[in-house]
Amino acid sequence: MILVTRAADRYPGGNPAEGIESRHAFSFGRFYDPDNLRFGALLACNEERLAAGAGFAEHPHSNTEIVTWVVEGELTHRDSAGHATVVRAGDVQRLGSASGVRHVERNDGPHPLVFVQMWLAPREPGGEPAYEIVRALPDTTPYALPAAGALLHVRRPAAGERVAAPAAPFVYAHVVRGAVRIEGGAGSTGGPLGPGDSARVTGGERPEFVAEAASEVLLWAMEG
Repeated sequence: MILVTRAADRYPGGNPAEGIESRHAFSFGRFYDPDNLRFGALLACNEERLAAGAGFAEHPHSNTEIVTWVVEGELTHRDSAGHATVVRAGDVQRLGSASGVRHVERNDGPHPLVFVQMWLAPREPGGEPAYEIVRALPDTTPYALPAAGALLHVRRPAAGERVAAPAAPFVYAHVVRGAVRIEGGAGSTGGPLGPGDSARVTGGERPEFVAEAASEVLLWAMEG
């Protein structure tokens, strides 16, 4: 089964007056939807846009695996475990909040920052916080997140290229840029998926994502 969610149907959030604009794919904050709390291990898929100088003040997390993908600009990250990094386009950042950690996320650069942040439920709660950054993740190398039973595939198909959905009980596709259409599988998908659109694939379906233009797609393959 395939279920498509359009960018226009995401829940708006953030604080535009402070240069923060957010779009949430799942129930989040004041937008509570009991039928949209998670998909597989995925708890949140947030598109964040920060103006130059804007950011999220120090705030806590616990028992959540937080994976961040920068689309454009530079994200400055600092946390209570002593990590301080700048995350750029093509980098994968993971913060395993475990029993508890606090962090700050800011756009300290001169240009707008756009990033996608995804929260996943760990298989086991607690433990010590963990941090990792992988620079310039290639298309051919998925990022493994064993703590959540998940793999992140980043694919950048050229126009006309086909990308098969990974084999997994739960597959979540988020289009970062470009346009892709879905071929194969049950369910109504409508027209091509554009930036901010997503598809949830279940039931062992293996549809193909066909790029209609040069595209970038985040694909989560999750055990549950």
